[in-house]
Amino acid sequence: MKNIKKTKIKQVTEVFNDVFDKYDLMNDIMSLGIHRIWKRRFIDWMNPQKGDHLLDVASGTGDIAKAFLKRTEFSGKLTCVEPNKLMLELGKKKLKNLGKIEWHCSPAEKLPFKNDTFDLYSVSFGLRNFSNINLSLKEAKRVLKSGGRMLCLEFSQIDNEMLNKIYKIYSKSIPHIGEYITGKSEPYEYLIKSIDKFYNQNELSEMFKANGFDKVEYRNLSGGIVAIHSGWKI
Repeated sequence: MKNIKKTKIKQVTEVFNDVFDKYDLMNDIMSLGIHRIWKRRFIDWMNPQKGDHLLDVASGTGDIAKAFLKRTEFSGKLTCVEPNKLMLELGKKKLKNLGKIEWHCSPAEKLPFKNDTFDLYSVSFGLRNFSNINLSLKEAKRVLKSGGRMLCLEFSQIDNEMLNKIYKIYSKSIPHIGEYITGKSEPYEYLIKSIDKFYNQNELSEMFKANGFDKVEYRNLSGGIVAIHSGWKI
């Protein structure tokens, strides 16, 4: 099992080392640009309040972090965690003019923070890449304050048969599109496989509950192509 986890860590690192400078373009390819709408819905459901402290894990190039700051009128406190050093530096560069942000290069399974630190924990299109999802959920709960909330935006299972068929056909073309635009197909092949193998909405909800979250619920977006999961630390 440890060897499997080490292999996944190495694979994910290699994937994002390959695409870090084209990450935003990759999201456009994967979602036909709709990821911007999904992220707005994510922030809408998060509904952060002025002064909230958000931990954004697997922060990538900072889309959620930026939206959080704007929604709180830059009164919110923001900590970003990104396990990939190249992605971290890209995120820093992209958000350098948005005020004081605390940055950490760390895996989600071992966060460098004290218990009961954050009001909110977010992860957007990162959970399926974690080497140990259960451990990352335990860590999320640990660092949240009592009354804090975790939200996850992730590719999920489509609930409409026709839409699912259409999306499957499109998914098969994504590595070819990625290769044409970026010169590499392997990262996109990995990402498509990671979506196919990932938990469905109910399975992930049960994992939230098993790791101590209460009031767990989810909302499908675009027919279940992605879903937002929410859980509270009570």
